[in-house]
Amino acid sequence: MSDDLNQSPLLNDADRLARLFGEIAIRAGRAIMTSRDAAKAPQYKSDGSPVTAADLAADEVIRHDLAQQLPGIAVITEESCPTATAANADRFVLVDPLDGTREFIKGSKEFTVNIALIEHGTPRAGAVYAPELGLLYVGGKTAHRARLASADADLHARAMQPIAVRPSPPEGWHVVVSRSHLDPATQEWIARHRIAEHRPAGSSLKFCLVAEGEADVYPRLGPTMEWDTAAGHAVLTAAGGSVMDLDGRPMQYGKPDFRNGSFIAWGKDGGMT
Repeated sequence: MSDDLNQSPLLNDADRLARLFGEIAIRAGRAIMTSRDAAKAPQYKSDGSPVTAADLAADEVIRHDLAQQLPGIAVITEESCPTATAANADRFVLVDPLDGTREFIKGSKEFTVNIALIEHGTPRAGAVYAPELGLLYVGGKTAHRARLASADADLHARAMQPIAVRPSPPEGWHVVVSRSHLDPATQEWIARHRIAEHRPAGSSLKFCLVAEGEADVYPRLGPTMEWDTAAGHAVLTAAGGSVMDLDGRPMQYGKPDFRNGSFIAWGKDGGMT
């Protein structure tokens, strides 16, 4: 990585970078919506996970735009993951071009585009965009949400509204869980805690619900990949929350296989009350 790139004003401004990721995610979302019918004919990867033409179209848009805007930065995406040595860089971008492919195939609206910059193992800026819901979340130093009128709409500064996590309500936590991957270990975790309400949601929107104060905690004890979580992690951190492993340590990125361990995404109180 060149010294010039390390000194890039864009890379040194987390909020500007998060907004750039949001703008790229919106363009990728347009590619997804154009390919919406492709959900009817998914292919399957060697691990059994589905992939559609929409995943690949979004991946191409994102990689092209990142190469133009951040030349020289390693980009790791779910659909075109390079060798693991790319994660050894001080800075690299993690991308899930279509998070929640199963929801997408089923016709659900809860799928997202995820883009995040990882710096020294920590998400520093990120964007989560739900094309069919018209919702964009960005997080750098601060966190914002924008509601777009349509998938064809452009992002305007006046549409950006600040968001923040909330204090835990006295009646107990409101927990958000995976709609498609609610595993027994996560169910057991929920049963051990004082929960007032739990709701299912798809994709990285679960992080965003905690970030905007619609939920208090998102436990995930089943397997995920780093590109599934990095952008939502960035948004939640910027909103005042945290993502910890089961020993209370901040979740780190850049592992050789890009696989996450169990984690809890917390709102304001971080599980301390």
